[in-house]
Amino acid sequence: MRKLPKLSSRHTDHRSYPPGIAYMDGQYLPIHEAKLSVLDYGFLHSDATYDVAHVWGGAFFKLGDHLDRFFNGMNALHMSIPYNKLQIMEILHNCVALSKLKNAYVEFICTRGTSPNFSRDPRDAENRFIAFAIPFGSVANKEQLECGLHLAITDVVRIPPSSVDPTVKNYHWLDMVKGLYAAYEKGADTAILIDVNGNVSEGPGFNIFSINNGVVSTPDASVLLGITRQTIFDICEELEVRWHAQDITVDKLKTADEVFITSTAGGVMPVTRIDDQPIASGNIGPLSKRIMDAYWQMHNEGKHRDPVKY
Repeated sequence: MRKLPKLSSRHTDHRSYPPGIAYMDGQYLPIHEAKLSVLDYGFLHSDATYDVAHVWGGAFFKLGDHLDRFFNGMNALHMSIPYNKLQIMEILHNCVALSKLKNAYVEFICTRGTSPNFSRDPRDAENRFIAFAIPFGSVANKEQLECGLHLAITDVVRIPPSSVDPTVKNYHWLDMVKGLYAAYEKGADTAILIDVNGNVSEGPGFNIFSINNGVVSTPDASVLLGITRQTIFDICEELEVRWHAQDITVDKLKTADEVFITSTAGGVMPVTRIDDQPIASGNIGPLSKRIMDAYWQMHNEGKHRDPVKY
């Protein structure tokens, strides 16, 4: 028998994982002990939905909105789990409390699961719930938040809504990954994908906003309806800034006065270059700064906070 090559310790050594706590199969585990069966259709077919909330300063931000979207996603995919929203909320709180993280990235997932006889009929599978908390991470690093991101507009078309509903969070990311490699080849930080009509869609894990003549715009089709995206609408209302969800052409984005992106992983993040060309002066714009400040200020408001009991 041929000798097998030495196994890498990359994914078996707990030191190669971030600190954190997971919940699987009714128990809480160190993150490096949380394992998924190779027969789970979430792995084999990317048949899953999920959501991501964040904890900042020891409190969840808009957790109820994330739970609502998660349950809507499960309903759309004909999935069910033996937990209600209050029970999942308790599990998520426990993951964060056990991890002792004050700023955390908290993901909760429902996979199609497995069937005892490996049936190809998805109705035969027992759906599976998983959750975990790890340190908070951002799409943009510290330098990018301070100086602005460099995006590349790729020719990669976002999976159309007629194929996969983008309002249901999913792991169909091969178009996103293809876009990322296209952006890296252009020396950019991350990518912008286009929709089937050639308009701006979204990027890997974020929504895109442009500001033209004081009006904030974001694509309204072929995108995830992000919780942070909705938060921007609320901020604009408070700041008495006009906003629109509408088609955005590539030319309009490139000639915008200001551009920023939004995600639970990072909040509001400025963009100062697209395709290696500066947006306006090439600096973070004044309205973007006001919106960024307002977003983080909302984290101090009691109606949006759900404190964790450590």
